Amino acid sequence: MSRVTIIGGHGKVALLAAPLLVADGHEVTSVVRNPDHVADVEQTGATAAVLDVESSSAEQIADLVRGSDVVVWSAGAGGGSPQRTYAVDRDAAIRSMDAAAKAGVGQYVMVSYFGAGPDHGTPEDSSFYAYADAKSAADEHLQGTDLAWTILRPSGLTTEGATGHIETGEGVAAGHVSRDNVAHVIRSVVEHPDAAVRRVIAFNDGTQPIDEVVTGG
Repeated sequence: MSRVTIIGGHGKVALLAAPLLVADGHEVTSVVRNPDHVADVEQTGATAAVLDVESSSAEQIADLVRGSDVVVWSAGAGGGSPQRTYAVDRDAAIRSMDAAAKAGVGQYVMVSYFGAGPDHGTPEDSSFYAYADAKSAADEHLQGTDLAWTILRPSGLTTEGATGHIETGEGVAAGHVSRDNVAHVIRSVVEHPDAAVRRVIAFNDGTQPIDEVVTGG
């Protein structure tokens, strides 16, 4: 059993992941910005914690995650202004990594997106640029830490149910993946931390069982 803190606990992926982790016997805390979302989070079986990570210091986030074995970053600005996108998807995410390290958290799971990285290729005049740039910067920072990190890069998200199967690896182009499958990947990474450490997993819906992808089995 691990103590798992999900930052961005009211997000669609997080609301799917929390009950899976609870069912596996983990102690889950889901962090939300809006107190009105506490009831939704508690229905998943998780404990709700209210903190606006956008305006919180690394020390405040460290106090929140101290005692956790795993931090899952599933928060995001959700579009809108580039300024807020950078504030949440880059700056707050980076503070959470520093906070996790400061608090002695071992495992850190980042939910990023398919195509993130220094070669994301999104033109600066695109409305998607701020998100691509912010997520890529956050991923790069995480890869430079001593945390036992895993970066998940799902492709275009759908509302389909989980199949428990994905595709990943060399030559796989961005396609689509259900949020439910993303939640199952998070579950598997938390369940198999040693197999997932320091890995970037970019994936679509596919035919390979999720646990096989994560464990290499």
